[in-house]
Amino acid sequence: MSRAHLVRANNPSPMTLDGTNTWVLRVSDHSRAIVVDPGPDDPQHLQAVLEASGPAGVGLIVLTHGHADHAEAAVSFAEMAKAPVRAIEPQLCKDAEPLRHLEILDVDGVRVQVITTPGHTADSACFIVSEDRAVLTGDTILGLGSTVVAHPDGRLADYLDSLRVLRALVEERQLVAVLPGHGPSREDPAALIDEYLAHREERLDQVRTALANGASTADDVVNAVYGDVDAGVKFAARWSVLAQLEYLGVTSPGETGLRRP
Repeated sequence: MSRAHLVRANNPSPMTLDGTNTWVLRVSDHSRAIVVDPGPDDPQHLQAVLEASGPAGVGLIVLTHGHADHAEAAVSFAEMAKAPVRAIEPQLCKDAEPLRHLEILDVDGVRVQVITTPGHTADSACFIVSEDRAVLTGDTILGLGSTVVAHPDGRLADYLDSLRVLRALVEERQLVAVLPGHGPSREDPAALIDEYLAHREERLDQVRTALANGASTADDVVNAVYGDVDAGVKFAARWSVLAQLEYLGVTSPGETGLRRP
């Protein structure tokens, strides 16, 4: 991509894959950059991001959502780069207003459109770089595997709606690249989103089967559907199961037992 430069944080884990992707958007050495997701508060990483931003520096920092692996360094980097921070969540902003759906951000010729995409979290957003026909997706779409719906903040109905919105935008804008918050960039956005939607339907069918077979708690469903998942990420599987159960109408936030639909 001509405008997107990747600086990957050194925070690999089962949840972050190879690490958090910080994206630096700029058009030339004479233009200030837009930095997307400064990532963890790691001085070495932040220095690398600042250097990738070029001699003109940083004009704006934006966040795809508030999870620490994406946003922890926002205030530190804002002070280092002397740039404002914008996000969907007002409390994450610094010296600037919250992001708005369909808003165009323009910093020295770098034009980015905000697309609100709740689901992974309530405050998730994606960013379309029209000139590169690319979409930065944070944790809404990853470069490898599937993402978690972080219940109760994230909701499956919202997530499915967001995927469908992105799928329509891929067609409308003829987008050719996904620049995710973790994992490699992808050049098959339409097929990737179709895979994500199919995967969610498959998981819902597995949850329905678990319920039909007698699962009576969320943990029963986790063991039936995600029994092969590494123990270190079982908590995230449980988040997704709670989101799936809420979507199916068999539980709601705060409940422990399940009721039949």
